[in-house]
Amino acid sequence: MILADVLTAVLLPAGAVFSVLGALGMARFPDLLTRLHAATKPQTIGLLLVLVGAAAQMESVADVTPLVLVGIFQLMTSPVIAQTVGATAYRAGEVHPAFLVIDESDERG
Repeated sequence: MILADVLTAVLLPAGAVFSVLGALGMARFPDLLTRLHAATKPQTIGLLLVLVGAAAQMESVADVTPLVLVGIFQLMTSPVIAQTVGATAYRAGEVHPAFLVIDESDERG
């Protein structure tokens, strides 16, 4: 067993565990903001671990390039989507003010 196989054997299950924990968080957390957290951070880490584990089995740069692009696209879009969904929920009144430590979006000051 070479180093790439060990790396893949560790990273793929770790990525799967992160993704399952994110899905479990989405099902178990009580409100929208905490579900957003579960939908973005563990899922992104899980995907990146799976991509690195898969990239360890690739033989050329041309094979790894799509995986790198998927990872970069995930890192660029996930925070933007979470911010957009959170801001939309805040404006719609779906966020309970008691759950906010600092309310920087409050227009009253």
